[in-house]
Order: sequence, then C-alpha cells, then structure tokens
Amino acid sequence: MLTYCKRCVMPSTKPDLHLDSDGICNACRAYENRKSVDWDARYAELQDVLERYRQRDGSNWDCIVPVSGGKDSTYQVVRMLQMGLNPLCVTSTTCDLSDLGRANIENLKRLGVDYIEVSPNPLVRARLNRVGLKQVGDISWPEHVGIFTIPVRAAVQFNVPLIIWGENSQNEYGGPAAAAGNNVLNRRWLEEFGGLLGMRVTDLIGQDGIEQKHLLNYVYPSDAELARVGVTGLFLGHYIPWDGLSNALIAGANGFRSFEGTVEGSMVNYENLDNHHTGIHDYFKYLKFGFGRATDIACLHIRRGRLTRQDGLDAVRRLDGQFPSTYLGKPLDKILAPLEMSVDEFIVICDRFTNKKLFKRNSDGTLVKDRNGNLTKINHDNL
Repeated sequence: MLTYCKRCVMPSTKPDLHLDSDGICNACRAYENRKSVDWDARYAELQDVLERYRQRDGSNWDCIVPVSGGKDSTYQVVRMLQMGLNPLCVTSTTCDLSDLGRANIENLKRLGVDYIEVSPNPLVRARLNRVGLKQVGDISWPEHVGIFTIPVRAAVQFNVPLIIWGENSQNEYGGPAAAAGNNVLNRRWLEEFGGLLGMRVTDLIGQDGIEQKHLLNYVYPSDAELARVGVTGLFLGHYIPWDGLSNALIAGANGFRSFEGTVEGSMVNYENLDNHHTGIHDYFKYLKFGFGRATDIACLHIRRGRLTRQDGLDAVRRLDGQFPSTYLGKPLDKILAPLEMSVDEFIVICDRFTNKKLFKRNSDGTLVKDRNGNLTKINHDNL
C-alpha cells in the first residue's frame, strides 16, 4: 500500500524518501528548514568564495558553469555574470537534443560567455541508451553520468578549479543528503546520488561492442587530477534561494524560450525541454515507483504555497504516468529509432520494470491498460 506525505503528494516509494512520525517527508522538512536560513549571510559567503577564485589578471576563466538547454543553467549563467565573473560554460550534449533545447543553448551564448559543447559519439551513446533502458530501466543513464563527468573533466583540462552547479537535488526532491550544510558536489555525491542506479561505467565494457576507449567522457577524473587543479564543485542553491519558477522567469527575461503548451507528463511548460528522451525517463520512474514528473512539480509548488495539496492531487491524477507516445511533439517510434528498438519491444521492457504491486492487474496477472497503454494505480484514489 502506498503512503503519501501529508504535506505534499510524494509517495513513500520514492528512493531515499523518509516520512517522519508526523507523516511529513524529508523534502518538505528540508524546505521548511530553509526558511530559517540567513540568506544575506549565505550570499556574502558566496561572494567571498567567488573572490577567492576570481582570476584578476584575466589569465583564465573564473569558473565553469555546466549548462544545457534548460532554464536553471541559464539562470546560473545570469547570476555569475551579475556577480562580475567570467565563466566558461560547458555542455554535455543531451542524448536527443530538441530544437527548443538548441535554441536555448544559442540564446545562452548570446548572453556573452565562452562556451564549449562536448558531443559524445552518438553511435556509442545510442548503445548506452539501449543498455541503460534494458538493464536498469533508464534510457537517460549515459546523460546522467555525462552531465556530471564532462564539466569536471573540462575543469581539469583547462585548470579551472571552481564549478558552479545548480541545486542539490537531494534538498529539492528529498534524500539522505538533504542537509543545510551540504553545498559540495564531488565524486562521492555522484556515486551515491547522481543516478547511476548501481551500474558502473566499467560494467559496460564488452557489452554491445562497447570498449574502454568509448567511455572516456563518462569517467570521472582521478583524485590526483582533481587535487592538482583543486577542483571544487559548489551548489548555487546553497547560497541563493532556489526556485524553479522564479529561475524560469529570470531565464525568460534573458531570452530563454519555454514550450508552447504543457510538456507531456508534466504540469508546466518550462521544465525538461532539451531532451526528447526525458518523457521515457519520467515514465519509467512512474512504472517503478508510482509517481512521475507531475508529482515532482506539484510538490515543489505545494511547499512554496502556490498550490493547495488538493490542487496538487487533482493535477497528479490527471497528468502523471501517461504513456509517452510523444515528447515535445516527437513520436515515440522516432525517439526509439536510433536505439534500433521498436515500440513493441519498448512495451515489453516497460512491463518488465513495472512494479506489479502498484498497478491493477487482470486475473491472469497481466497489467490492466486502457486503449492508450496507460496503467491504473491500485490506490490512486486514496492519495
């Protein structure tokens, strides 16, 4: 039986989520604790940190900002430019970059920054997508690795010690690292919370023709390399109050473009716009744990007082867990084509990863689906 946070709409099935004795999840508690933070002091601390890394002689970049075609990375760049820094923006290209994602990357360049885009071998990436989907139920597995390894490899290569990340997802969405003092992203954070799902990069060698030489972009630098440069990765959300909607508004004021309409499986138009694979990734989260992107977004807004819990429940019931027949307007068969996977083969994988305890089944044990392939949660009406 699913149990839900009494304050937001997050289920107990979310990995690393904890409901306390009052039935409140650790993500809600983490947000509650942020209300007592002295943000002026935190901002002053950030200014001190940036001053220590500022290259006053102009001999190198002041910091690296990992960026994508999303609102948060645009926001991060805007903040660094406001604070007078000269950032090097580094993109790890998404698996299936959308036209909107490309437009937002080009807009980010026009803000006035130096920019590097690393595009891993697309033929190898497709194999990694396929392996990730079939073995751990995550088509985005290589992207989740590359967005953390490639900017760090760039920091080592270009001798830029400071990396400015966005929010600590453990604070935003709940997890064991949801701590006020947790402001650093390092190797340990990546291995525990970076979405590897128990599959190491070295596990891929020998699968589907994948060799070690194909995986260079997905390997975190050695401790010796990190120490030589003094690489430090900081969460900007530790120093500045983090809010996706206000980030989107600020990004929009600086040329960022949102989707025309609500993004499939979500309830907003400004999240996850750069990768056509995201719809599949979010759908598998729903199959495994009984919640999707609409739940994530609803919880963020409930905590900030923008939605009542009832409004969040209504939105989640309507929007969560829809079969990803399209994402950002691209049909599923076109998304799967580079993986050499049919929609029928995809559905078989979906059924294999579906948590049968969470969804209704027929008398023969098969999953109950409507004509669009959508499942029904067992206690969906008991939220």
